[in-house]
Amino acid sequence: MKFGINLAPNVTPEEKSGVQVFAEFLELAELADKLGFDHVKTVEHYFTSYGGYSPDPVTFLAAAAARTERIRLVTGAVLPAFTHPLKLAGKLAMLDNISRGRLEVGFGRAFLPDEFAAFQISMDESRPRFDEGVEACRRLWAEENVVWDGQFYQFGPVTMLPRPFQQPHPPILVATARTPESAEAAGVAGYGVMMVPSINKVEKVQDMLALYRKAYAGAGHQGEGQVHMTYNTYLSEDPEQARTLGKAYAENTHEKLVGAVTSWATTRSEQYRGYEQIAQKAKSSSFEDQIRETKVLVGTPDEVVAQVRQIREWFGEITVSLQPTAGNMPLEESVRTMRLFAEHVLPRFA
Repeated sequence: MKFGINLAPNVTPEEKSGVQVFAEFLELAELADKLGFDHVKTVEHYFTSYGGYSPDPVTFLAAAAARTERIRLVTGAVLPAFTHPLKLAGKLAMLDNISRGRLEVGFGRAFLPDEFAAFQISMDESRPRFDEGVEACRRLWAEENVVWDGQFYQFGPVTMLPRPFQQPHPPILVATARTPESAEAAGVAGYGVMMVPSINKVEKVQDMLALYRKAYAGAGHQGEGQVHMTYNTYLSEDPEQARTLGKAYAENTHEKLVGAVTSWATTRSEQYRGYEQIAQKAKSSSFEDQIRETKVLVGTPDEVVAQVRQIREWFGEITVSLQPTAGNMPLEESVRTMRLFAEHVLPRFA
């Protein structure tokens, strides 16, 4: 298994300023590089306390690239629906060069109705905009004199500069939260997937993962494909402190998620079948449920080792993205969590 960190800024301006958040996140990226973590990842969201401090993950990862030496840099994820592919492909190729080939590009469809409304883009166009954006970026990286005549964009012939450092292009992952068709399509294309175990039952994730791996193998790709899953994480050597503070930070993040998905209660789209249930499920979920169902990594190092072993038993050899900044966690707590994980958990899965 591989382990990295996901730096999701789930904070309000009253809790932390942008200056403080980015200074802390860059310090954590440097620490992750030194401690031997596989990757550092960040999100693209807008306007709300659920990730809204990160409207452009490329900007943050470029700064992280300058402060690190070997760690992989993952967009988790950029949203093609909100950016022209010429712009998006160019920015990402630039980051791939700045980092000397450490970039992995995660693409997402976006899932918050308020973001689509703000950009004045219909959610019913989500899937075709995503598919067109990903494929246009892939071709711009891998080919020259690209002519594109799509549903939403037309351009060319154009040769993207700079050319990507990694040839023919950086590794591609796609976010698949609840839609089996997304997992299957990623497997056929040979892309990795980023899955969200916190909002699904274990059996649902297993079914989607099996569909993905079957499609990946059936298309002739080698191996099982790359699978990322993200977990809120808090470690302490004191079991009572681990559970008390872990619960507080997890519930803080959970409240922000509930606020961000509230509009799903009144939103329907064929592109997002079943998403109308997210708001209700988010409200009804508790920290005790998350612990019982291993949807968070919280506890002493030995307890977290047992949790990771359970995850491996369920899902196989995957890449786990720890979220050590959940719920406005103070920097010193994030640092302690990462150090304890690196010292006591990483060696058990080397």
